[in-house]
Order: sequence, then structure tokens, then C-alpha cells
Amino acid sequence: MAEINSLEELGAATAAQTSEPQAPVHVQKLDAQGRAYATGKRKNAIARVWVKPGSGKIVVNDKEFNAYFARPVLQMILQQPIIAASRNGQYDIVATVVGGGLSGQAGAVRHGISKALTYYEPTLRAVLKKGGFLTRDSRVVERKKYGKAKARRSFQFSKR
Repeated sequence: MAEINSLEELGAATAAQTSEPQAPVHVQKLDAQGRAYATGKRKNAIARVWVKPGSGKIVVNDKEFNAYFARPVLQMILQQPIIAASRNGQYDIVATVVGGGLSGQAGAVRHGISKALTYYEPTLRAVLKKGGFLTRDSRVVERKKYGKAKARRSFQFSKR
């Protein structure tokens, strides 16, 4: 071990030992075709999402997203991360979604799009994280308990 002769050397030695941990560096993750892949989840729905540069076409289960998600609210949910990142019309998105209902599927595709965008463009992570698009909504249906009609509802009480 080296000898320390002055306070300056002591300060330099301790600073070298206790350096601040560096923030994680996010790198671009692409497959062989140049696409970013991510899995999104919401309730019981799971979406597999691929993002690649293109004209802004969104396809869900081999249908246009307008045809698959007919309600305007679900279409808006799907486009939220793209609009928040100011990338409208710049990426083609292909999604395959299974399980759950339409609302859960829309949330799963939104989560997958957000993750895939961060894999394609790591600089978008801050914007999408601030908007809450990268957080998986962990709320799921509560299981039914024995002795109950549903998860919490009791059977109807009869006095006689």
C-alpha cells in the first residue's frame, strides 16, 4: 500500500475509492431485421410488439389497429406513448396480443410499444418514464375465496 504524506493525497485516495456509482447506460437493442422487440402486459393480456422505422402503420393481430380496437378510447390509449415521444408517423408497429379483454389488451400493447420504443431509441426513456408508460400496471382480478359468492361478496343472508 502506498504511503500518504499530506491531506491532499488522503483526499485523492479516498475519492478514488468511493467514486459515485454511474447511472446505467441504456443501449439500443435490435434483432437481425433491425426491429426492437418488447413484451407488454396488463391484467391477463400479453402483447408481443415489434417496432421498426416506417410510415406510422400500426397492426394488431394482422388487422389495422382502428379495426381491432373500435372504441376511440382504446385507440387513444394505444397512441399515447408515440405522441408523448413526438414520434407520430415515424415507426411501423406490429403487435400480437392474447388473453384478457379489449381494455387489457390495449393497455398491454401500450406497455409493449413504450418498452420497444426505449429499446429502439434509449433517449426516449426519460420522456416515457415520466409519462408512466414504462410501469406495468400490476392490478389483476382478485381470486374467489371459498365460502364466498365472489372474491368478497357473501351469500345472501336468510333469517328464516
